Amino acid sequence: MPNDIYHTKAVLDLIDRTLDEDLGTNGDCTVAALVTPTARLNGVITAKQAGVICGLPILTPIMAAVAARQGTGPVVIDALEPDGSVVQPGTVVVRLHGDARTILMGERSALNIAQRLSGCASVAATCAALISGTRAQVYDTRKTTPGMRSLEKHAVICGGCRNHRQGLYDQILIKENHIALMGNNDGPAAAVRQAKAHNPGVLVEVEIERLEDLAPVIAAGADIVLLDNMDCAALREAVAIRGTSACELEASGGITRHNLRAVAETGVDRISIGALTHSVEALDLSLRCTVMDA
Repeated sequence: MPNDIYHTKAVLDLIDRTLDEDLGTNGDCTVAALVTPTARLNGVITAKQAGVICGLPILTPIMAAVAARQGTGPVVIDALEPDGSVVQPGTVVVRLHGDARTILMGERSALNIAQRLSGCASVAATCAALISGTRAQVYDTRKTTPGMRSLEKHAVICGGCRNHRQGLYDQILIKENHIALMGNNDGPAAAVRQAKAHNPGVLVEVEIERLEDLAPVIAAGADIVLLDNMDCAALREAVAIRGTSACELEASGGITRHNLRAVAETGVDRISIGALTHSVEALDLSLRCTVMDA
């Protein structure tokens, strides 16, 4: 995967906020007291769990930002496992060397982000494997960590799943509250027609809770229909109703690793799962250093 994402404005802003939080205005009190300006370290980061790695390239801009803020020396990344790499416990995923003060001040910020992104990628990989051989694809949602959406959605791709809309600005998703506010009795089909007329060329998805609404929203021109909290029998019926229409069907709500395969086998095209990003367990990564000879 390309590393350009780690140098976007959104990510550089995230790095600034992260370092503000950790270094404050005083810097690292422990480093200031104990580490001399000439001290240099070799370091290795090791995976302590099996999983899919993502986020290690952020080490480069974080270490550069620390050095620029604190007036310390550079850190060189000798090698790292690229995003999407599958690792086992004990795998060395990064080798680096450089100014000891910079490494010690930047390590936690870098590891916090890389561990979370690796957790997202690992969950995505598990979900992608569970639906292998079906027509379905697993998608993420907007249930992301504030300030980290672009990175978490990148991690989902690295794990083999897909991105839903990036935000409210790039796709229409009509939900029950939007329909209620329209104040008419035509329901979701009317909302689809209005959205298509107002935003020609923009993808329109509509959420329905009753199968009776499926044929009307397809006729109204919906590109995607979100089937909310429907069991597998209802999903299979929805696939039959859809027939040969190009409209895609997306299952959502109450989907876990335990029922994901069954949902995929109903014939839906898309399965959206908020847990790809909102409640992942960080993949444990550990940095160990040795003093470099003068």
